[in-house]
Amino acid sequence: DYDPDADEALLNRAYVFSMQAHGSQKRASGDPYFSHPIEVAGILTDLHLDDETIATAILHDTIEDTVATPEEITRLFGPSVARLVDGVTKLSKIEAQTENERAAENLRKFLLAMSDDIRVLLVKLADRLHNMRTLHHIAKPEKRRRIAKETMDIYAPLAERIGMYEFMREMQSLAFEQLEPEASESIHRRLEQLKQGDGDRIAKIASGLKSVLARAGVEAEISGREKHPYSIFRKMSERHISFEQLSDVMAFRAIVPTEEDCYRALGVIHRRWPMVPGRFKDYISTPKRNGYRSLHTSVIHADNARIEIQIRTPDMHAEAEFGLAAHWAYKEKKVRADSQHSWIADLVEILETAGSPEELLEHTRMAMYQD
Repeated sequence: DYDPDADEALLNRAYVFSMQAHGSQKRASGDPYFSHPIEVAGILTDLHLDDETIATAILHDTIEDTVATPEEITRLFGPSVARLVDGVTKLSKIEAQTENERAAENLRKFLLAMSDDIRVLLVKLADRLHNMRTLHHIAKPEKRRRIAKETMDIYAPLAERIGMYEFMREMQSLAFEQLEPEASESIHRRLEQLKQGDGDRIAKIASGLKSVLARAGVEAEISGREKHPYSIFRKMSERHISFEQLSDVMAFRAIVPTEEDCYRALGVIHRRWPMVPGRFKDYISTPKRNGYRSLHTSVIHADNARIEIQIRTPDMHAEAEFGLAAHWAYKEKKVRADSQHSWIADLVEILETAGSPEELLEHTRMAMYQD
């Protein structure tokens, strides 16, 4: 989206500088290397992040991969952008050094390097997301697997930690395709068959849900989808069951105007369909640690099909998809500082409570899989 308030001079300078610095460098895909920082900047622009973060994305590989110096970055773009670029460069160096080190030790270094400014992590996550999208261009299977495993162990949990579920899901899906190609292919195929067999079952259920709520006076936007292949795979593994035995592969979301409407919608749904015991969670009254808020329930719909429903307001939805990035983009500076502060406090606590690097990694993974 075009931002009329963007500092165009800063972004243009960054664009020209990065393009000249990367020169004729190429990516594994054969594309000009410069296309990568531009894609990363695009991912962050879609999150409505500030100009300094976007400029950092455009410049993020210049110090590491070109002859550009930190002094040049400071002189041309100011101390704030220079500090962010330096933070991202440090993270990339940690990555390079620790290729053979344990992922756990890597994670500890990562967390410390990011604790100065959360925007360093946002750029790094967007960088990794674009690298995962283009991973198939890397010729060596073992290198693809290593990058996919690192994404699953470190980047997806970090995205989850700050509530960026959209990033987390895409990273997991792309990593899963590399790490478990047969399982991934098989689940994709079955979901496709299910779609064809059921016709537009999801659309029918969604429109039925919308009507039931509308009749009760609750205006809702309903969307539905099959669950992601990786989340299906995890459920099958945890419960030791086959795809056919899985009862809930469909998930629906109701977005309603106010918090009060969330509870009204929940009451309407529970009066209309039997609830699946033990599946109701109220993350509005008790938000997750990363700030996620939503009501979750599962009900038994027609043909004994279990469907999962999440109910939330538009604000809750923005935060649920983009987490801390949504805070950063939409809130005033004061709130940014506060949310940043609580993130750093959280970080320090994690680092202090985890005795060994392995424990730290386990802690991050557990935080991710608690639901």
